[in-house]
Amino acid sequence: MSDAPVLLDIQGGIATITLNRPGVGNTIDMTMAQALRAASIRCDRDMGIRCVVLTGAGKLFCGGGDLSVFAEMGQGIPAFLSELAGTLHTAISRLLRMPKPLLVLVNGPAAGAGLSLALIGDVVLASEHAHFTAAYASVGLSPDGGMSWLLPRLIGLRRAQEVILSNRRVSAQEAAAIGLVTRAVPEAHLAEEGRRQAQSLAASPTSAIAAARALLLESFDTGLEVHLDREARSIALSGGTQDCREGVAAFAARRLPHFTGA
Repeated sequence: MSDAPVLLDIQGGIATITLNRPGVGNTIDMTMAQALRAASIRCDRDMGIRCVVLTGAGKLFCGGGDLSVFAEMGQGIPAFLSELAGTLHTAISRLLRMPKPLLVLVNGPAAGAGLSLALIGDVVLASEHAHFTAAYASVGLSPDGGMSWLLPRLIGLRRAQEVILSNRRVSAQEAAAIGLVTRAVPEAHLAEEGRRQAQSLAASPTSAIAAARALLLESFDTGLEVHLDREARSIALSGGTQDCREGVAAFAARRLPHFTGA
């Protein structure tokens, strides 16, 4: 396997981004953040990619920021964290807003920014051996990676307050029960279940998926009537796509549709 901090493999319309620093728990340093940003831009702009998968190499999904690098910064920690978080946030924004679905396979423990990365998927499958910890309070930091924005929307403000402020560990089973992840999967089945889910998402009408992703992101920030108008405009645009015509034709012919994203 390559020693690059992030691997990007594209096959059959499915792009797999693998965090690849297993020797240090896939913790994030500047090089990894920059590589993740580059991978996210490629996935966003490459229209041949119909589904993106994010996972980690080794036993951990992602242990958060690389604290060994922080220790070397001394008085330079604030400037370093500003640059590191800014780089990571560009990647996260691209992955959240790209016009194609994101599947996250949490292959092991996720902490700090690793938990943030676990939250950004449209579908999140977690190994039953995974667990989740906010981790920031243990080193005197506040969250980054979108955690304080995403977590309350997924599990509610009260639970998010406890997870972030108390720094307690959340098991994969509890994470599935409270909506932090989509579901927990036996470790031995995670790769195969992830493959099936990725293939299903890649076969979906990506133009409609893109519109739905955008509407969901906007849903907490607008009033009802404004959002209804956005839905009306969006569905009208979707109705003019080849995917819609194919879906309607397939329904009428009682066959499975073949979506192309056109």
